[in-house]
Amino acid sequence: MPRDLPLGNGRLLVGFDKDYQLRDIYYPNVGRENQTDGAPCRMGVWADGQFAWLSDAGWERDMRYLPQTLVSRVRLVHPQLGLQLTCYDTVDFHEDVLVRRFVVENLADQPRDVRLFFHHDFNISGNAVGDTAYYKPDLRAVIHYKGPRYFLISGQVGEVVGLDGWATGVKGIGGKEGTWRDAEDGELGGNPITQGSVDSTVCLKVPLAARDTTVAYLWMCAATAYEQVKLLHAVVQDKGPQALISRTSRFWSLWVNKEEFDFNDFPPELIDLYKRSLLTVRTQIDDSGAIIAANDSDIRQFSFDTYSYMWPRDGALVAYALDRAGYDELTRSFFNFCNRVITPEGYFLHKYNADGTLASSWHSWLVDGQPRLPIQEDETALVLWSLWEHFHKVRDIEFIKPLFRNLIVRAADFMVGYRDANGLPQPSWDLWEERWGIHAFTVGAVYGGLIAAASFANAFGERDLGRRYKQVAEEMKAAACQHLWSDKLGRFVRMLSPQPDGTYVADETNDAALMGLFYFGMYPTSDEQMCRTMDAVRAELWIKTEVGGVARYHNDYYHQVSQDLAKVPGNPWFICTMWLAQWDIARASSHVELTAALETLHWTASHALPSGVLAEQVDPYTNAPLSVSPLTWSHAVFVAATVEYLDKLSELSRCDICGRPLYTKEDHQLNYERTTHHHAQDGSLAEHTAVVE
Repeated sequence: MPRDLPLGNGRLLVGFDKDYQLRDIYYPNVGRENQTDGAPCRMGVWADGQFAWLSDAGWERDMRYLPQTLVSRVRLVHPQLGLQLTCYDTVDFHEDVLVRRFVVENLADQPRDVRLFFHHDFNISGNAVGDTAYYKPDLRAVIHYKGPRYFLISGQVGEVVGLDGWATGVKGIGGKEGTWRDAEDGELGGNPITQGSVDSTVCLKVPLAARDTTVAYLWMCAATAYEQVKLLHAVVQDKGPQALISRTSRFWSLWVNKEEFDFNDFPPELIDLYKRSLLTVRTQIDDSGAIIAANDSDIRQFSFDTYSYMWPRDGALVAYALDRAGYDELTRSFFNFCNRVITPEGYFLHKYNADGTLASSWHSWLVDGQPRLPIQEDETALVLWSLWEHFHKVRDIEFIKPLFRNLIVRAADFMVGYRDANGLPQPSWDLWEERWGIHAFTVGAVYGGLIAAASFANAFGERDLGRRYKQVAEEMKAAACQHLWSDKLGRFVRMLSPQPDGTYVADETNDAALMGLFYFGMYPTSDEQMCRTMDAVRAELWIKTEVGGVARYHNDYYHQVSQDLAKVPGNPWFICTMWLAQWDIARASSHVELTAALETLHWTASHALPSGVLAEQVDPYTNAPLSVSPLTWSHAVFVAATVEYLDKLSELSRCDICGRPLYTKEDHQLNYERTTHHHAQDGSLAEHTAVVE
């Protein structure tokens, strides 16, 4: 089930599912310690003896955000109950508080007795052992705690602060479902304290006159000690919950528009998704610098593990997109994180927790009795490639200085040494984490990483190092030309498996990741072999249903929906579809040639959830989100493709007289203005307007 509405501030992250149930509460790190362990925290409405949970089928739902903010706006109508709710949720940008506003409208012609019920199913620190839930009468709040984790729940109707009812109880033991069942008669038992495997349900009473509207608030404060959570409760009361919602709305509107520039005639729906993607990416980044792949606990249904980790590959590509969009202050934290966790040997392991510790992995150190280095070498390479893209744009020399030896040189030296006799990278896991071998994507990434290292070395006056890294990169390209190209297929192959006699066996499966051979600089878009390869990707991996999109590779088994491989070689992935757009953008030499890329960007916008959230993949027949949602990488690649499109548009839109771009954007300037070029031709003035940020 997707997380339609993620909300966060870099420490506290919450996620609502498609039924508007609060499902995930990550604290004190994004992706680290899901305090509900994915259990639903239900909300219900009682009105004049009738009761409905928001997950019930009787509700009409419209789940979105307020434009350009991290404040949700959910409209709920229940014709049978005669009620409409408009709900606004946000995590305060400064304090670790989830604030919720409910505008309750009576659609009936008579007064109503309405009560809102909020159930919280905490599994503090990821389990229900030893939790406590209790009512604190002086605060008129319910508190859940265990060890250094405290969560306080209270609310307000009108000017009255505090809960109108509560119940704490046991869940999952002796057939007990939890206190949420206690709410269905409109009354709560009032049990003041429970320990062990516990939950709680609280009530706010919302009396309504005929055709009247009343506003109610609920808030949840998160802290690592009782005095801290009590102080946060006082802050909410002092400032007022609406003030926190309003200031957070203004903050995120300012944040997402800090690099605003003239989008020319870029379609409004694509501008909206670009900004929504930036905001969504931000919710998935921990303040420690860890860029988390996804935070959707429902993925545990398949593997009993999650995507709530920092993969250096995902992180590097997300950082690249953020840098292109002007958010280099975030990427510095990511690169510092990488600097802390890189191994002494110069490579990154599979993935990491938000606190920098090593995360779970299925990559073995021993295979068939032989030692094996359990890495995806593209992860090491892409961090260097992304770091150079960052430095090339920002030129923050003081920031790079402490990273040069420990991160850049160490990783580059590893990649130089980790080669086979032909100059190709030694085998490692592929970016999809499914196959062991020499992968085209990895070759392209390592080439880009070595060129980046050479550029850094030359910039820092280490000319010998620079020549060495550049030479190895070019030797690798020559080996790729010889061994990865298939005359039989008329395109590159995705993988080589080394044999004992020194030869390779090629994996001829068509794979969208072949784009890595051009994207990181190994092959230009004018290269005929690269063009034929990408043409094959487009022809063979495009989904031939009404949904469309690009599959990862032929016969992709992951969450596979169909075996009609002629029409559906795999499920459509947002990442792979955007790669096709990035290829079209990179090779476009005219406005007409940009049209295909714009159509692909439109495809992404039209297949997002109504909230703007992008999953990892979608069903090739129904467009329902599959796997995790949101996937940080999906949003990042849309951001990168958008900036690349606008940059190419600027490059192609030049004055016929002076050759300057008609549309340009200058980074780090909040204001933009229109200026006029004047050209003297035969004694007269010719004028045109350029847009300059």
